[in-house]
Amino acid sequence: MCAAVTLPRSKAKASGWIVIAFGWGLAVFMGVYAAYATGGHLNPAVTVGLAVAGKDLAPGVSATAVNVVVYIVAQMLGGIVGAVGAWLAYKRHFDAEAPAADKLGCFSTTPGIRSYGWNVVTEAIGTFALITWVLINGKSPSQLGPLAVALVIVAIGLSLGGPTGYAINPARDLGPHRPRPPADQGQGLLRLDLRLGPRRRAPARRGRGGPARPPHGRALLSGRAGTAESTDTVGMTGPSSTAHPHSPAPSPGDAPQSATTRKDSS
Repeated sequence: MCAAVTLPRSKAKASGWIVIAFGWGLAVFMGVYAAYATGGHLNPAVTVGLAVAGKDLAPGVSATAVNVVVYIVAQMLGGIVGAVGAWLAYKRHFDAEAPAADKLGCFSTTPGIRSYGWNVVTEAIGTFALITWVLINGKSPSQLGPLAVALVIVAIGLSLGGPTGYAINPARDLGPHRPRPPADQGQGLLRLDLRLGPRRRAPARRGRGGPARPPHGRALLSGRAGTAESTDTVGMTGPSSTAHPHSPAPSPGDAPQSATTRKDSS
């Protein structure tokens, strides 16, 4: 859904958050039905929640440590396969020029305001709402099953998804990180966006006989993903900042005259 809404030249581009929320909910609806034989587990948080509550993972499948690990590994692999499928379906759109943050958002969630402590709080609230509903669902006489799960996912997305993109599923957010494609001709903007903490500027290299230059003559990345800042003039002022990096150094006799000397000579 994120690829459909954000990538360039997609027919669904800019269709909005509501489309993402409902599309994601209906995708969960399909996935839960497809995985009915194993209890409809798509989320490691649900698996761990059932195990902690002392419930079976599926009819006849007890929540042993081995079974929990097998479930989580399968869920992670499912996230990877799904990410590869999305990349193949939108391959030509990923090749087109687009902000790196938009491409990254197709494979992982990113917060609107990066504050790791509060981002965790938001995700914890959304995941708690989902797990609580799953645990009490069996006591409901409606028996809505997967459709009810889908509606809960839609409700969480519309109400709590704004701050972080509502991963609420480690398999959805961690698994797709590995197969994500490079962005913008190998500049690695997606990988930089995933680094924790402030970005560090790469050390400048000094060219032969000239001022310091950025590595490989490229602009260094800073701030948000997809923005670049040239360091050709960082720390330099005056006319020397525009000198060609390979221009010869001035000799002592070529030193510029002061304003007083020029006035006296005239």
